[in-house]
Amino acid sequence: MNKRVLFAIILACALVAGVAVDILLLQRPADTTVPEVMPAPMATSTEPSAYEQVIGRSVEDRAIIAKTFGSGAKHVLFVGGIHGGYEWNSVLLAYTMINYLTAHPEAVPNEVTVSIIPDLNPDGVYQVVGKEGAFTLADVTEVEGSPAAARFNANDVDLNRNFDCKWQATSSWRGQTVSAGSGAFSEPEAQALRDYVASYRPTAVLFWHSQANNVYASECENGVLPSTIALMDTYATAAGYGKVESFDAYPITGDAEGWLASLGIPAVTVELGSHDSIEWDKNLAGTLATLKFYSMAK
Repeated sequence: MNKRVLFAIILACALVAGVAVDILLLQRPADTTVPEVMPAPMATSTEPSAYEQVIGRSVEDRAIIAKTFGSGAKHVLFVGGIHGGYEWNSVLLAYTMINYLTAHPEAVPNEVTVSIIPDLNPDGVYQVVGKEGAFTLADVTEVEGSPAAARFNANDVDLNRNFDCKWQATSSWRGQTVSAGSGAFSEPEAQALRDYVASYRPTAVLFWHSQANNVYASECENGVLPSTIALMDTYATAAGYGKVESFDAYPITGDAEGWLASLGIPAVTVELGSHDSIEWDKNLAGTLATLKFYSMAK
């Protein structure tokens, strides 16, 4: 065979083989092997900036909710209604604050998350308001005063004596002996707050009560935390309430604020000046000052 012809045949075969290899490469699946070093993904938040969750249920199976705004690292928790219908204005204040933050999300600094549990004792509130969930002042206009019995949950337990700080089976309230439950956290409402705190570990907790016109610091066995004093000063100064570092009017055991202090979490009791007003301007000022304080805290 002529050498030139042989060379042409060999070249043609090589070209055909090369095309076949290219076709096979095009048909091969892409390499899915993960390289040993990947660039770090950008941090993103999967939670919405405002959301509501059911954190527990009462003795009579009413929902206990928490409403959350923002996504900052400093988590400030507000709690209303631990004393039920006896302090219904603390619940109305909490729902009003929820409405305000819903309308004004810019009020929550980028560094802060705000959660509000508007009603920790919905069974007690129902006794006075006659409805579940959010309500308005019109829903309680027929109430003459606030029945003391509505202070307790449906098991007749004072929830603010049911927490694990010097707990005793009975405690006191204004000279009365009150039930503190069968043990610390025996009540589902107290369990709801306990579990919420365990899950989210808030930076600070404020409870709205009535009617002593003061902001009270908290302590359990080891005295008042310096961070609690700072929180008390911030809210009371902005709101125009008095400041009390230690409650000594009568002995209290099993209070939620003291339990939080035992965990190292600053907590204060904000006592409104009456049982029938939310003192909106004062408490809005106190709340916004508190959020600003934590936005600037290291």
